Amino acid sequence: MSRGYNQRFRCAPEHVRPAVSTEDVLGAVDEAVRTGRRIAVRSGGHSFEHLVDDPSVQTLIDLSAMNAVQYDWRRRAFMVEAGTTLGEAYRKLFLGWGVTIPGGTCPDVGIGGHVCGGGYGALSRLHGLIVDHLYAVEVVVVGPSGRATSVVATREPSDPNRELWWAHTGGGGGNFGIVTRYWFRSPDAHGGEPATLLPRPPATVLHYSLDWPWSQLDQDSFVRLVRNFGEWGERNSAPGSSAAALYGELALPSRPSETITLSGQVATDTGAQALLDDLVNALGQGVPIQPARQSSALPWLAATQAFGYESGASDLRSKIKSGYRRRRLTDQQIVTAYRHLTRSDYNYPYANLFINTYGGRVNAVAPAATAVPHRDSVFLVGYLVGWQGAAEDTRHLSWIRDLYRDIYADSGGVPAGDADDGSFINYADTDLADPRWNASGTPWHALYYKDTYARLQQVKRRWDPHDVFRHALSVRPH
Repeated sequence: MSRGYNQRFRCAPEHVRPAVSTEDVLGAVDEAVRTGRRIAVRSGGHSFEHLVDDPSVQTLIDLSAMNAVQYDWRRRAFMVEAGTTLGEAYRKLFLGWGVTIPGGTCPDVGIGGHVCGGGYGALSRLHGLIVDHLYAVEVVVVGPSGRATSVVATREPSDPNRELWWAHTGGGGGNFGIVTRYWFRSPDAHGGEPATLLPRPPATVLHYSLDWPWSQLDQDSFVRLVRNFGEWGERNSAPGSSAAALYGELALPSRPSETITLSGQVATDTGAQALLDDLVNALGQGVPIQPARQSSALPWLAATQAFGYESGASDLRSKIKSGYRRRRLTDQQIVTAYRHLTRSDYNYPYANLFINTYGGRVNAVAPAATAVPHRDSVFLVGYLVGWQGAAEDTRHLSWIRDLYRDIYADSGGVPAGDADDGSFINYADTDLADPRWNASGTPWHALYYKDTYARLQQVKRRWDPHDVFRHALSVRPH
């Protein structure tokens, strides 16, 4: 199957089961369990690792046709089926009721895996993570009897299934069952008027990009630029910060690329230009060149398409890694990044380190309130390379692994230091479970889940006692 995003991994299942309803999923799961076939599920198809596209998968359940978005008057919440893409969800919620959810910036990503991994996006500094607005989830599970059943779990304290809801607020996909539907309602919402139950986006956002030519940056100016961005984030990422409306992704590509780019949006109807000016001024301190600057006011719905990329039909092979940061990268880490990005023996333009703004309202939620325990970080740092052709695998995998290991050299090659806060499960990286690449003594599940892992294991034992739903980084029953 080649629909997956990362062509390093292919699956050739015996059965592909398209589903248009929960009943379809129930039937497909029952058949797979009865015949002893390993199951995987796909919504958008954007997994970076072989958690879905694995040769051992024998039954693949495809949810892409389950894309309804409706208001559920009984639950006073918005129901979004798991095959819906982010772009579809944003469009239907906004055009129907004038509301949105603070999810990711790539409109082709499927809701199914994005939500249960604790997705973040351009509005998260203002409104928290998407899971902070998750009210309920419908999951097809396989209990002790070995039969598939559907369960709705809510965040209501009186709900006996509440722990199953909690596990889907950041516990990752493919662990406990198959999500078929999500319901969203903000935790502080009251009443039953739909237009008041989720965040309302601004009428317009200021979409911007800043470009610095690589050819005019030496090591000192590179360090100063990245340091400036880090210090701005440290100053402007507290919950309630006036700068929470500003979201940015600083892309630091390998030197054959022509530019370093900071792109993002300012999501406020008043004062957007002043917030951007403040950021530009902060970035320019001690940096000898000014960036080429572009910005435009876009209607909010149009802005949700501004970060788009091609859907799951990618022909790229790729690898991604990540690390939450409580503070900016140190100067030594920035020097290390510069060294790898300017290596004369690599010379490949489509490899990069990126630093995304984080914090704000995300950090106003208690670490145990959801299964996302990373609630005191101001940045999410990513490492990504994409290429074509299996013959190039060793070259590119070596580069990204060396970069990551050297950035975190003081903590065993992974983000386990005092200023680090682990890794993001939706940027799945099986290297974290490999002692060749993780010499920290911190297990992979502690990097992804911290102290919540034992609680996730309890949920696993109750709702998936036969370990039907498993993959390379799945929650282990014991």
